[in-house]
Amino acid sequence: MRSQVRWKLCWENELQLSDHIELAEFFRRTYGPTGAFNAKPFQGSRSWAGARPEFRAIAYDSSGVAAHMGLLRRFIKIDGSDLLVAELGLYAIRPDLEGLGLSSSFRVVLPVLQELGVPFGFGTVRPALHNLVARFGRGGLVIVKSGIRVRSTLQEALLDKPPTRIDDAFVLVVPVGRPISDWPEGEMIDRNGPEL
Repeated sequence: MRSQVRWKLCWENELQLSDHIELAEFFRRTYGPTGAFNAKPFQGSRSWAGARPEFRAIAYDSSGVAAHMGLLRRFIKIDGSDLLVAELGLYAIRPDLEGLGLSSSFRVVLPVLQELGVPFGFGTVRPALHNLVARFGRGGLVIVKSGIRVRSTLQEALLDKPPTRIDDAFVLVVPVGRPISDWPEGEMIDRNGPEL
């Protein structure tokens, strides 16, 4: 599968309007089947849902966008301790390519994480994606942690909702510049911003 896709690794400001339009359509088609609400943020040419990524890994094949992962450096708090991470999110694989091994080719972001000098990559996945998370954890590249609550701000301040939400999610940790033993133990992670 990896030989059939080509990866574009780019900073957010390198994307053209046509890239955003193509990505927005890709996310609507990919996230839409999981619920109309999941596709809602990607209206028009908007190619991000919460926080906007600073870097993207985009896979293309003969049918267009095949897969995507966004990256954003930020400080999170784990039980009050600050930690610099590269948050990984906006993860998607086109439905016709799921189960064909494309997810393992996301290793293309490792050199970028190393170049950025972050100690860890960090991401969250909702429990419904347990099987996907289990596959990531098998190779040892990603450490999967459960039993951790993650607080995020909402993308917009709404009058009828609290400004933050708390999720019970699987936490994915990628040791980059430090060993996994340096990851702080804790039961609550504060994103201090919207999820990627």
